[in-house]
Amino acid sequence: MLSVNAISRSFGDHRVLRDVSFEVRPGRMTGFLGANGSGKTTTMRIILGVLAPHGGSVSWQGAPVTQSVRQRFGYMPEERGLYPKMKVAEQVVWLGRLHGMSQADARAATDRLLEQLELTERADDRLETLSLGNQQRVQIAAALVHDPDVLVLDEPFSGLDPIAVETVLGVLRGRARAGVPVLFSSHQLALVERLCDDLVIISGGAIAAAGAREELRARHSSPRFELVVEPDVGWLRDQPGIRVIDLEGSRAVFEPEGPGTEQRVLAAALSRGEVRALTPVVPTLDEIFREVI
Repeated sequence: MLSVNAISRSFGDHRVLRDVSFEVRPGRMTGFLGANGSGKTTTMRIILGVLAPHGGSVSWQGAPVTQSVRQRFGYMPEERGLYPKMKVAEQVVWLGRLHGMSQADARAATDRLLEQLELTERADDRLETLSLGNQQRVQIAAALVHDPDVLVLDEPFSGLDPIAVETVLGVLRGRARAGVPVLFSSHQLALVERLCDDLVIISGGAIAAAGAREELRARHSSPRFELVVEPDVGWLRDQPGIRVIDLEGSRAVFEPEGPGTEQRVLAAALSRGEVRALTPVVPTLDEIFREVI
């Protein structure tokens, strides 16, 4: 397990991180979310040793992270950092060699990854000739080539079209199923909601919420119900003991002010005509994100 333990960091007089703590567990996809400037990239750079913390520590399997341990990490920065004039396969093989792989092992791993990421036909093309989406996939291959024990990916889906997103998702899910802890940041909340097992939300350099996706939903949800009737639900505005959140035509979302109120609303709806649905409303990740920051 990768553990971030109360890390702090300042740049001059500006404190960027304040006692940031969270865990990335084996075999789980952890989404790292925050607004621009919230401290996500700084945290990732500290995990990788690119920056030093001014307080706190990072540990792997209960021990401090050393340079030899970081050699087994896979990292993809948000900024593209590959060599534009090198050929795709040549570059990924070379990066595998930098991680200590033999030429043969690096070549075999590169061939597998390029096939999985649907880049085999571009293996001998220079990176600068590729679209931005394909360049992004090459960066992902570079992070994975040495079969890392931990993956830390900063905006891995940036610039990918929907088909490419699904391709990359399949590769990352495969690594998670093999037991690799995967930490990644993304501004695509709908994608994070679909992909992640765990979530960490950072705001103003401090952790605002962290935990399993369903636990966070339960923790930050208030009792809300969606009512769908025929023909119209405008009468709901006059019902006592509820707060109408949204109402349009035959559909409404409301909050009951006390237990059992939704059953009274259901009875009132049935007395007026057909009820198509009365269901609890589960908050989306977007709603949770807005609430906690």
